[in-house]
Amino acid sequence: MAKKLPPIVKIIRNHKPEPINFGYQKNISYSQLSMFRSCPKKWALQYKEGHKKQTPSIHMVFGTAFHEVMQHYLDVMYEKSGAEADRENIIELLEEKLRAEYLTQYKKNNNQHFSSSEEIKEFFEDGVQILNYFKKNKGKYFNKKGWFLVGCEIPISIMPNNAYKNVIYNGFLDVVLYHEPTDTFQIIDIKTSTKGWNSYAKKDEEKHFQLILYKKYFAEQFGLEEKSIDIEFLIVRRKVYEDGEYPQKRIQTFSPASGKNKTTKATNILNEFIHEAFNYKGYKETLHTPRPSKWNCHFCAFKEDDKLCNVPGKNL
Repeated sequence: MAKKLPPIVKIIRNHKPEPINFGYQKNISYSQLSMFRSCPKKWALQYKEGHKKQTPSIHMVFGTAFHEVMQHYLDVMYEKSGAEADRENIIELLEEKLRAEYLTQYKKNNNQHFSSSEEIKEFFEDGVQILNYFKKNKGKYFNKKGWFLVGCEIPISIMPNNAYKNVIYNGFLDVVLYHEPTDTFQIIDIKTSTKGWNSYAKKDEEKHFQLILYKKYFAEQFGLEEKSIDIEFLIVRRKVYEDGEYPQKRIQTFSPASGKNKTTKATNILNEFIHEAFNYKGYKETLHTPRPSKWNCHFCAFKEDDKLCNVPGKNL
């Protein structure tokens, strides 16, 4: 027998964000904020001028497919049972999702392949190892007692700055759980990684800000207190050292600090982006400065197009 859903869970599940009026409103996301902070010129080319140059990768394909499989497993686990979830053929589902997502990106890439069959097979086999590990150890990461799955891919759509009523911040929360006994929530962001996060990565505030902003705007959207919401990264590792006396875990968890100071810092950074890029009419007529660097330019989709970006130093 299914557990009776708490009223707040019903409210969130039934919530439908207001549709965006693209003739007036500008849709922004954390991806845009991150790109702008990395290189304003790249942001302007892709979002302001509409040059959609994003080369797909097997990492992107795997991340999307793995998210969908994990979310399906959790949906069955919380809506039915862990035993029922274990009976799901998630290995076959991962293969299906990988094929479908690769085909989608292949078509977007002008029917050009961007990965080899050997590489795709390697990523699939890594995913199988992660899923097998997760099924054996799911109790370490997810508890059902008193918990409800609010949903996966919960949409956030909110006006982050009242001075810019035409700018709407959008995002999707990977997994949201509700603990009825304590009336608290947990927002979980699933990250696929090659080797996981080391101590340096865990200290990188740029990685934290997205989840901190999600917490803030999830609270605002549903009239919740921020202190009732915990955030956590669930980091899945494709490559681990399995030899030795202490084999590495396939899954890491990490909960960044998300108190008042961190939230204020993240909000200020978002407001700086909005102020520099937008006005009440839409985009500002500003020439955004490129920030050439070995890291930025190496992975930039515009580096080969001198008509769009001819900044000296881009081939560092």
